[in-house]
Amino acid sequence: MHHTEENPWTITSAKHIYTNPWISLTEYQVINPSGNPGIYGKVHFKNLAIGIVTLDKDMNTYLVGQYRFPLDQYSWEITEGGGLLGIDPIDSAKRELLEETGLKASEWTEIQRLHLSNSVSDELSILYLARGLEQFEAEPEDTEQLVVKKVPFEEAYQMVCEGKITDSMSVAGILKVKLLLLENKLG
Repeated sequence: MHHTEENPWTITSAKHIYTNPWISLTEYQVINPSGNPGIYGKVHFKNLAIGIVTLDKDMNTYLVGQYRFPLDQYSWEITEGGGLLGIDPIDSAKRELLEETGLKASEWTEIQRLHLSNSVSDELSILYLARGLEQFEAEPEDTEQLVVKKVPFEEAYQMVCEGKITDSMSVAGILKVKLLLLENKLG
């Protein structure tokens, strides 16, 4: 069988099911890659997902804890938030870092872009490493009840390895920084 990178799906119709300020849901009638009719639901995200791994001069990182409504459980994560489309993502990252932790960083490095659930959504995440940290006052949104804790980066890495951090952006960001450290690519 010959494989190609061309789209094997044919959309025969689309029906918008739901929309709010953050997402929309569309149901598509399709002809799937095997030639059979079917349906496909797609969640479209109206913002970028932004994640920031912090590293201070002593190799500490800052984790944000909060209760996640969709999961119905508490979650420890890197700093995360949304970035409006059409705005430079680094500006959104700087805003989120200050809002959630009160930190400002003098050094920013984009470390990863990833799709968070490419089987049902088009959500794009951009992950940054923030260094050269300076503490200011946090400015959380009124919908956020956050706990911020400073931990050695190795402890955050162990939390990922032990399944205590399960958020996909946090896992990817922490593992990417660990790899960059092991490869001596952070200087």
